[in-house]
Amino acid sequence: MKLKPLTITILTFCVAAFSGMKAASAASFSVIADGLYNAGGLSFSPDGNLYVTEAGIGGSGACVPPASGQGDALCYGTSGAVTKIENGKTERILTGLPSIALPDGTGVGGPRDIQFDLKGKPYVLIGYGANPTFRDRNLGNTDLGKIIAPNLNTNSWTSVADLANYELANNPDGGDVGSNPLGFVIDGNNLVAVDAGANDLLRVNTSGSNLQAITTFPQDILTNPIFPPSDTPSNEPAQVPSQAEAVRSQFAAQPVPSSVAKGPDGAYYISQFTGFPFPEGGAKIYRVGADGKPTVFADGFTQLTDLQFDSAGNLYALQYANQSAWKGDFDGSVIKIAPDGTRTTLLNGNGLESPSALTIGADGAVYVTNRGDRPGEGQILRIENTKSIPEPDSVLGVLAIGALGVAWLHKKRANQPLIDRVVALK
Repeated sequence: MKLKPLTITILTFCVAAFSGMKAASAASFSVIADGLYNAGGLSFSPDGNLYVTEAGIGGSGACVPPASGQGDALCYGTSGAVTKIENGKTERILTGLPSIALPDGTGVGGPRDIQFDLKGKPYVLIGYGANPTFRDRNLGNTDLGKIIAPNLNTNSWTSVADLANYELANNPDGGDVGSNPLGFVIDGNNLVAVDAGANDLLRVNTSGSNLQAITTFPQDILTNPIFPPSDTPSNEPAQVPSQAEAVRSQFAAQPVPSSVAKGPDGAYYISQFTGFPFPEGGAKIYRVGADGKPTVFADGFTQLTDLQFDSAGNLYALQYANQSAWKGDFDGSVIKIAPDGTRTTLLNGNGLESPSALTIGADGAVYVTNRGDRPGEGQILRIENTKSIPEPDSVLGVLAIGALGVAWLHKKRANQPLIDRVVALK
């Protein structure tokens, strides 16, 4: 294993429960959609219908090398889609979107998130997960690594912003070149997105003008990190240490930002997936205020995939798994962080497996994309009975938030091939 800060991460994220956090919830869930292909972000439109992105399974077209340069190539197709869920029925309402994937349909780059503006206009973020140098050269003119504005009535779309090309041209964090946009939020006339491969937060006008990096996120220096055993199967062979290799006591890991939400205080909150070897308890939630500087708002998580605020100022964090993903246990968690910092685990395992995204409905229920790294097995869950008993020691790991002015308030390395590559890390 080359112990360099490669971090191609997986889209099925892992969340390790914080050491002081215990499950104490009576929440249950119902499955409202099933059979999705590498399901990603989900959002309610102003008319109350729920939409979810499906990254697809790639295709038999041209290929690009994986971000680490090792393992199987990612091959192109138009199997990406946006699916509408209405009255218990699912319909792929936008099809033919670009997708790249490993031969088995995992490790996918494709539609990752969807958001609607106040007028109901949709925007869709398309992931990539590789070095953008190879995108146009190998695949031709595609919308991988871009934000698009679709017309859901005509099954057509226009390109708004090319985030992958911005990384190629600017490389804001100065590391290896890689791009995999994963999540975004609409803030007035701006689209604010995270690029997990580029390790940055970007902003662009809804017209496509003034694309720029707001900030980048620092590498994490891990002390005595735990790596997968030398015989662990992997599509990325370099991530598994050889038996004869001496493991460093300190290791630089990529931050890998995975989603962004706007808080009640007007700041942006960014979830961290973390890079290889995906340390348990090593993921953070960053806050980026008006000065554009990232500060740690909360820590002690493992491989976070999404964040969402509710109308009362509670922040919901989604963990892909409660252990490092290479251990093979993909039970995830939904964690509620109250305005006073108290943490409550609403759902922990019990059918919640490798979740990739969440949103809050007008009914107050939490909706989660489940099994988001599995082609043909993705689900949408509606979590009910979300009022649960706070744990007495669950406040650990949250920074003081009184200064927020409200009443309550890095890149390459993948894991096991069953997991969706969230990040083409630098």
